[in-house]
Amino acid sequence: MKPALKQYPFYLKSTVIIFGLICASFVMYTLKGIMAPIAFSLIIAILLNPLVNRMQRKGVHKILAIFLALLLAFLVVGGIIYFISTQLMHFGDNLPELKEKFNQHFSQLQQWVAGKFNVPIEKQQKVLNDSLNSGQAYLGKTLGGVLGTLGLIFLVPIYVFMLLFYKTLILNFLHEVFAEENTEKVSEVLVETKTSIQSYMVGLLLEALVVAVMNSAALMILGVDYAILLGVIGALLNMLPYIGGIVAIALPVIIASVTKDGFSTQLGIIGAYAVIQFIDNNFLVPFLVSSRVKINAFFSIVIVLLGGALWGVAGMFLSIPFLAILKIIFDRLPEMKPWGKLLGDEVPTRHKGEIWMRRHKRKAEANENTSA
Repeated sequence: MKPALKQYPFYLKSTVIIFGLICASFVMYTLKGIMAPIAFSLIIAILLNPLVNRMQRKGVHKILAIFLALLLAFLVVGGIIYFISTQLMHFGDNLPELKEKFNQHFSQLQQWVAGKFNVPIEKQQKVLNDSLNSGQAYLGKTLGGVLGTLGLIFLVPIYVFMLLFYKTLILNFLHEVFAEENTEKVSEVLVETKTSIQSYMVGLLLEALVVAVMNSAALMILGVDYAILLGVIGALLNMLPYIGGIVAIALPVIIASVTKDGFSTQLGIIGAYAVIQFIDNNFLVPFLVSSRVKINAFFSIVIVLLGGALWGVAGMFLSIPFLAILKIIFDRLPEMKPWGKLLGDEVPTRHKGEIWMRRHKRKAEANENTSA
């Protein structure tokens, strides 16, 4: 007969959980330069795994199959980087002219603020200089983090290769580390996690492609300079949930403000991007991205902000897959199912407290009728 498990009071369990979350967040923040590339490598390895398996089934050696899959990934990413770099070179050729126009518009804006709000131009310039000086330290820290991340990017292909090569060893470890009676649950979690991440990432790439085409077409119709570059950058920024879309709209509006007279083009950009966002949120995301990752909007926003605070842009991108994995695990554990329901996007029509109150009311009425 198994001994009964000791039940601890709620306040003690909640204190331990909060303390554990704080420790985990501290470790993740401290080791973000190491853990972020490993997390990206894990997602890339999951994406390339079906291709590696298919080549192995056709008789290709495991090491050669992994190498060919990595080479294909390099060619795709390299093509995207080459396209964006050529567009940026064209943008750089016209940068002095754009800078001169921007200075003219900025001077007009300062004069308008001085006349409308009675704020002298000297005071405006002082506030601007103070803001720039206070932001230099943050900018330097951000650039240092970006350079550090770029340095670790060279480790990502090595991580991906090792994860694919030692895949069987890792899977066996995950099965053996849990009790034998949990083998079926572990297999379900692993299969559903792999499927969810693959579905999410493939859907995200397809969504970015469609959004890039729509952005570029809209900007070209409106006559905005560098339409293709801005359209592609907007689609890439749109991959950052909820926050990237705001920046994606701001960039073409700024370019149009510098290169165009009046405000009709800017209003056209805002209207076109609003339509594109409506199509994206109501058609593309539900059918391409959210078919497997069913997380409600509230926790999606919270986890994106937390990911950005911990790991910066990388954390914002990785936050949704990480939350999806947690939800899959929660749904498979009886004691964690309430947390899985809390993260999900299914909203019940009535809460259990209301149901209990109605039952209690009917019971009280029945007792009164019986006593009468």
